[in-house]
Amino acid sequence: MTETEDVREGRTLDAGALRALAHPLRVQLFDILSQYGPQTASSLAERTGESSGATSYHLRALAKQDLIREIPDRGSARERWWERADKSVSFDSPEALASPAVRSATQLIMNEFLGRRHQQLMRHVSEGIAAPDKEDDASMISTANIHLTREQAADLIERLSAVVSDVVAGARGHEEDPDRSPFTVRVDVFALPEDGDGR
Repeated sequence: MTETEDVREGRTLDAGALRALAHPLRVQLFDILSQYGPQTASSLAERTGESSGATSYHLRALAKQDLIREIPDRGSARERWWERADKSVSFDSPEALASPAVRSATQLIMNEFLGRRHQQLMRHVSEGIAAPDKEDDASMISTANIHLTREQAADLIERLSAVVSDVVAGARGHEEDPDRSPFTVRVDVFALPEDGDGR
């Protein structure tokens, strides 16, 4: 499982980083920094409904594992700015996942991360239905059901990853452009269960 909205030099998270990230608020902070760019503890407190003391504490914990970093030339001693570290991350280290505790931490991270993304998707759908006249031609929700061999699935994943990587590389460095706004890209490719049960 790879978290790839920032497709850059990749990092497979070790057990220490996975344990540090395995907290609902830390997943939320990490994801907000990924999606919306640099933030302060105060701005993150406003977004999450937590206190700035709590967000500051969890930001420092994430920074200790190099998951995020402080922006030294921005802000002041009282207002520190934080950003996501400059790498994509993968949660599937075979060594780390050999530990039941780390597997449990990884499951918590993925549940929180995907739950948050699903809530965003459902909000987009609800708002689109509530305001059908709203112009929004820059979105797509599409699914496809196909029968593939393992080799074809691997090829599809490689090709989709290349497209996302190319677009991310072209957009990098333009985050402050006022004509740009945050988008999320989600690509899911996986084999369906044999019994047809989605649970």
